[in-house]
Amino acid sequence: MYPILLQIGPFTVYSFGVLMALGFYVAATVAAGEYQRRGGDKELMWNFLVWVFIAGLVGSKVLSIVGDLGALLRDPVHQLFSGSGFVWYGGLLGGFAVAVPLSRHYHMRFPLILECTAPALAIGQAIGRIGCHVAGDGDWGTVTNLPWAVAYENAIVGWDHPPGVGVHPTPLYEAAAYTSVFLVLMAIRKKGYAEGTSFAVYLVGASIARFFVEFIRINPVLALDLTQAQWIAIVLFFCGAGWLVRHPPAEPVARSLAV
Repeated sequence: MYPILLQIGPFTVYSFGVLMALGFYVAATVAAGEYQRRGGDKELMWNFLVWVFIAGLVGSKVLSIVGDLGALLRDPVHQLFSGSGFVWYGGLLGGFAVAVPLSRHYHMRFPLILECTAPALAIGQAIGRIGCHVAGDGDWGTVTNLPWAVAYENAIVGWDHPPGVGVHPTPLYEAAAYTSVFLVLMAIRKKGYAEGTSFAVYLVGASIARFFVEFIRINPVLALDLTQAQWIAIVLFFCGAGWLVRHPPAEPVARSLAV
Protein backbone atom coordinates (compact mmCIF):
# COMPACT_ATOMS: atom_id res chain seq x y z
CA MET A 1 0.00 0.00 0.00
CA TYR A 2 1.00 3.67 0.22
CA PRO A 3 1.50 4.84 3.82
CA ILE A 4 3.50 7.89 2.67
CA LEU A 5 2.09 10.14 -0.04
CA LEU A 6 4.81 12.79 -0.11
CA GLN A 7 8.18 13.32 1.54
CA ILE A 8 10.31 16.42 1.12
CA GLY A 9 13.24 16.49 3.51
CA PRO A 10 11.87 16.25 7.07
CA PHE A 11 8.34 16.99 5.83
CA THR A 12 6.21 13.84 5.42
CA VAL A 13 2.57 13.55 4.35
CA TYR A 14 0.98 10.29 5.50
CA SER A 15 -1.94 8.81 3.60
CA PHE A 16 -3.77 7.86 6.79
CA GLY A 17 -3.60 11.43 8.08
CA VAL A 18 -4.85 12.82 4.78
CA LEU A 19 -7.78 10.40 4.65
CA MET A 20 -8.57 11.03 8.32
CA ALA A 21 -8.68 14.78 7.67
CA LEU A 22 -10.80 14.23 4.56
CA GLY A 23 -13.16 12.01 6.54
CA PHE A 24 -13.60 14.69 9.19
CA TYR A 25 -14.16 17.41 6.59
CA VAL A 26 -16.79 15.43 4.69
CA ALA A 27 -18.50 14.28 7.90
CA ALA A 28 -18.52 17.79 9.39
CA THR A 29 -19.88 19.23 6.14
CA VAL A 30 -22.73 16.70 6.18
CA ALA A 31 -23.53 17.31 9.87
CA ALA A 32 -23.34 21.11 9.63
CA GLY A 33 -25.47 21.10 6.50
CA GLU A 34 -28.10 18.96 8.19
CA TYR A 35 -28.06 21.19 11.28
CA GLN A 36 -28.56 24.24 9.07
CA ARG A 37 -31.39 22.50 7.18
CA ARG A 38 -33.16 22.06 10.51
CA GLY A 39 -32.78 25.75 11.34
CA GLY A 40 -29.49 25.73 13.26
CA ASP A 41 -26.30 27.80 13.00
CA LYS A 42 -23.92 26.06 10.60
CA GLU A 43 -20.81 27.77 11.97
CA LEU A 44 -21.75 26.84 15.52
CA MET A 45 -21.97 23.20 14.52
CA TRP A 46 -18.54 23.39 12.86
CA ASN A 47 -17.00 24.81 16.05
CA PHE A 48 -18.68 22.12 18.09
CA LEU A 49 -17.45 19.34 15.80
CA VAL A 50 -13.81 20.48 15.83
CA TRP A 51 -13.64 20.00 19.59
CA VAL A 52 -15.49 16.71 19.42
CA PHE A 53 -13.09 15.49 16.72
CA ILE A 54 -10.07 16.32 18.88
CA ALA A 55 -11.63 14.47 21.81
CA GLY A 56 -12.36 11.56 19.50
CA LEU A 57 -8.71 11.33 18.45
CA VAL A 58 -7.65 11.21 22.09
CA GLY A 59 -10.27 8.58 22.90
CA SER A 60 -9.32 6.41 19.95
CA LYS A 61 -5.67 6.49 20.96
CA VAL A 62 -6.45 5.69 24.59
CA LEU A 63 -8.57 2.65 23.72
CA SER A 64 -5.84 1.43 21.35
CA ILE A 65 -3.28 1.65 24.16
CA VAL A 66 -5.56 -0.01 26.70
CA GLY A 67 -6.17 -2.84 24.26
CA ASP A 68 -2.43 -3.59 24.00
CA LEU A 69 -0.64 -2.55 27.18
CA GLY A 70 2.24 -4.88 26.35
CA ALA A 71 3.07 -2.82 23.27
CA LEU A 72 3.02 0.32 25.41
CA LEU A 73 5.55 -1.17 27.81
CA ARG A 74 7.79 -2.35 24.96
CA ASP A 75 7.84 0.94 23.08
CA PRO A 76 5.96 3.74 24.92
CA VAL A 77 7.15 6.55 22.64
CA HIS A 78 5.92 4.84 19.49
CA GLN A 79 2.60 3.82 21.02
CA LEU A 80 1.86 7.29 22.34
CA PHE A 81 3.03 9.42 19.44
CA SER A 82 2.89 7.30 16.27
CA GLY A 83 0.42 8.07 13.49
CA SER A 84 -1.12 4.61 13.75
CA GLY A 85 -3.09 2.76 16.38
CA PHE A 86 -6.46 4.51 16.44
CA VAL A 87 -9.58 2.60 17.51
CA TRP A 88 -12.90 3.84 16.14
CA TYR A 89 -14.97 2.90 19.18
CA GLY A 90 -12.56 4.79 21.40
CA GLY A 91 -13.06 7.82 19.19
CA LEU A 92 -16.83 7.45 19.40
CA LEU A 93 -16.75 7.23 23.19
CA GLY A 94 -14.25 10.07 23.55
CA GLY A 95 -16.21 12.33 21.25
CA PHE A 96 -19.46 11.48 23.01
CA ALA A 97 -17.98 12.30 26.43
CA VAL A 98 -17.05 15.81 25.29
CA ALA A 99 -20.14 16.38 23.12
CA VAL A 100 -22.57 16.17 26.04
CA PRO A 101 -21.18 19.02 28.17
CA LEU A 102 -20.16 21.02 25.09
CA SER A 103 -23.72 20.92 23.73
CA ARG A 104 -24.90 22.50 26.98
CA HIS A 105 -22.21 25.14 26.78
CA TYR A 106 -23.27 26.06 23.23
CA HIS A 107 -26.98 25.74 24.09
CA MET A 108 -27.52 23.05 21.48
CA ARG A 109 -30.04 20.27 22.04
CA PHE A 110 -28.18 16.98 22.22
CA PRO A 111 -30.90 14.81 20.57
CA LEU A 112 -30.79 17.12 17.55
CA ILE A 113 -27.00 16.88 17.43
CA LEU A 114 -27.22 13.09 17.38
CA GLU A 115 -29.74 13.22 14.57
CA CYS A 116 -27.57 15.52 12.46
CA THR A 117 -24.32 13.65 13.06
CA ALA A 118 -25.58 10.11 12.44
CA PRO A 119 -25.06 10.13 8.64
CA ALA A 120 -21.86 12.12 9.15
CA LEU A 121 -20.43 9.43 11.41
CA ALA A 122 -21.20 6.74 8.84
CA ILE A 123 -19.52 8.47 5.89
CA GLY A 124 -16.60 9.65 8.02
CA GLN A 125 -16.09 6.08 9.20
CA ALA A 126 -16.16 4.82 5.61
CA ILE A 127 -13.51 7.31 4.47
CA GLY A 128 -11.40 6.53 7.52
CA ARG A 129 -11.42 2.84 6.63
CA ILE A 130 -10.19 3.67 3.16
CA GLY A 131 -7.33 5.45 4.90
CA CYS A 132 -6.63 2.29 6.90
CA HIS A 133 -6.52 0.31 3.66
CA VAL A 134 -4.21 2.72 1.84
CA ALA A 135 -1.83 3.05 4.78
CA GLY A 136 -1.96 -0.60 5.88
CA ASP A 137 -2.91 0.28 9.45
CA GLY A 138 -2.87 -3.30 10.73
CA ASP A 139 -6.62 -3.92 10.61
CA TRP A 140 -6.61 -6.32 7.67
CA GLY A 141 -8.18 -9.76 7.71
CA THR A 142 -7.14 -13.37 7.66
CA VAL A 143 -5.31 -15.09 4.82
CA THR A 144 -7.46 -15.83 1.78
CA ASN A 145 -7.13 -16.99 -1.83
CA LEU A 146 -10.04 -14.89 -3.07
CA PRO A 147 -9.34 -12.88 -6.26
CA TRP A 148 -9.51 -9.58 -4.37
CA ALA A 149 -7.04 -10.60 -1.67
CA VAL A 150 -4.52 -7.87 -0.81
CA ALA A 151 -0.89 -8.04 0.32
CA TYR A 152 -0.11 -5.04 2.57
CA GLU A 153 3.63 -5.35 2.01
CA ASN A 154 4.37 -1.64 2.60
CA ALA A 155 2.03 -1.31 5.57
CA ILE A 156 2.66 1.33 8.21
CA VAL A 157 2.08 -1.47 10.74
CA GLY A 158 4.27 -4.58 10.40
CA TRP A 159 3.30 -7.00 7.65
CA ASP A 160 4.53 -10.47 8.65
CA HIS A 161 3.30 -12.66 5.78
CA PRO A 162 5.67 -14.06 3.14
CA PRO A 163 5.54 -12.88 -0.49
CA GLY A 164 2.56 -14.12 -2.46
CA VAL A 165 0.22 -14.27 0.53
CA GLY A 166 -2.93 -12.15 0.48
CA VAL A 167 -5.52 -11.34 3.13
CA HIS A 168 -9.08 -10.12 3.30
CA PRO A 169 -9.07 -6.33 2.73
CA THR A 170 -11.44 -5.86 5.68
CA PRO A 171 -11.09 -2.05 5.70
CA LEU A 172 -12.73 -2.03 2.29
CA TYR A 173 -15.49 -4.36 3.50
CA GLU A 174 -16.20 -1.96 6.33
CA ALA A 175 -16.01 1.08 4.05
CA ALA A 176 -18.66 -0.45 1.80
CA ALA A 177 -20.88 -1.33 4.77
CA TYR A 178 -20.65 2.13 6.34
CA THR A 179 -21.33 3.78 2.99
CA SER A 180 -24.51 1.70 2.77
CA VAL A 181 -25.51 2.86 6.26
CA PHE A 182 -24.84 6.45 5.18
CA LEU A 183 -27.10 6.10 2.14
CA VAL A 184 -29.91 4.68 4.26
CA LEU A 185 -29.60 7.53 6.74
CA MET A 186 -29.61 10.15 4.00
CA ALA A 187 -32.75 8.56 2.60
CA ILE A 188 -34.66 8.77 5.90
CA ARG A 189 -33.36 12.11 7.20
CA LYS A 190 -36.27 14.10 5.74
CA LYS A 191 -38.99 11.75 6.97
CA GLY A 192 -39.49 13.81 10.10
CA TYR A 193 -39.04 10.92 12.52
CA ALA A 194 -38.47 11.56 16.22
CA GLU A 195 -35.01 12.89 16.99
CA GLY A 196 -32.72 10.01 17.80
CA THR A 197 -34.08 7.71 15.09
CA SER A 198 -31.19 8.27 12.68
CA PHE A 199 -28.60 7.82 15.40
CA ALA A 200 -30.29 4.60 16.57
CA VAL A 201 -30.32 3.30 12.98
CA TYR A 202 -26.63 4.20 12.70
CA LEU A 203 -25.79 2.27 15.85
CA VAL A 204 -27.67 -0.79 14.64
CA GLY A 205 -26.27 -0.76 11.10
CA ALA A 206 -22.66 0.08 11.97
CA SER A 207 -22.59 -2.42 14.84
CA ILE A 208 -23.88 -5.26 12.67
CA ALA A 209 -21.24 -4.49 10.05
CA ARG A 210 -18.37 -4.38 12.54
CA PHE A 211 -19.55 -7.47 14.43
CA PHE A 212 -19.48 -9.72 11.37
CA VAL A 213 -16.33 -8.25 9.78
CA GLU A 214 -14.48 -8.99 13.03
CA PHE A 215 -14.79 -12.73 12.36
CA ILE A 216 -12.24 -12.40 9.55
CA ARG A 217 -10.08 -9.67 11.06
CA ILE A 218 -6.87 -10.36 12.96
CA ASN A 219 -7.93 -8.81 16.28
CA PRO A 220 -7.33 -11.00 19.36
CA VAL A 221 -10.23 -12.68 21.14
CA LEU A 222 -11.29 -11.05 24.40
CA ALA A 223 -13.89 -13.48 25.79
CA LEU A 224 -16.24 -16.22 24.55
CA ASP A 225 -14.47 -16.24 21.16
CA LEU A 226 -15.41 -12.60 20.56
CA THR A 227 -13.10 -9.61 20.21
CA GLN A 228 -13.21 -6.35 22.14
CA ALA A 229 -14.79 -4.65 19.12
CA GLN A 230 -17.50 -7.30 18.91
CA TRP A 231 -18.45 -6.86 22.56
CA ILE A 232 -18.68 -3.10 22.09
CA ALA A 233 -20.69 -3.64 18.91
CA ILE A 234 -23.15 -5.84 20.82
CA VAL A 235 -23.67 -3.15 23.47
CA LEU A 236 -24.17 -0.41 20.87
CA PHE A 237 -26.49 -2.61 18.81
CA PHE A 238 -28.81 -3.15 21.76
CA CYS A 239 -28.68 0.54 22.62
CA GLY A 240 -29.83 1.43 19.12
CA ALA A 241 -32.31 -1.43 18.78
CA GLY A 242 -33.74 -0.72 22.22
CA TRP A 243 -34.34 2.91 21.30
CA LEU A 244 -36.09 1.92 18.05
CA VAL A 245 -38.31 -0.54 19.89
CA ARG A 246 -39.36 2.13 22.37
CA HIS A 247 -39.69 4.84 19.69
CA PRO A 248 -40.67 3.13 16.41
CA PRO A 249 -40.61 5.45 13.38
CA ALA A 250 -44.15 6.70 12.95
CA GLU A 251 -45.68 10.12 12.45
CA PRO A 252 -43.34 13.07 11.92
CA VAL A 253 -42.42 14.92 15.10
CA ALA A 254 -41.73 18.66 15.10
CA ARG A 255 -38.88 19.89 17.32
CA SER A 256 -37.42 23.29 18.12
CA LEU A 257 -33.76 24.17 18.50
CA ALA A 258 -34.18 25.25 22.10
CA VAL A 259 -32.32 23.30 24.77
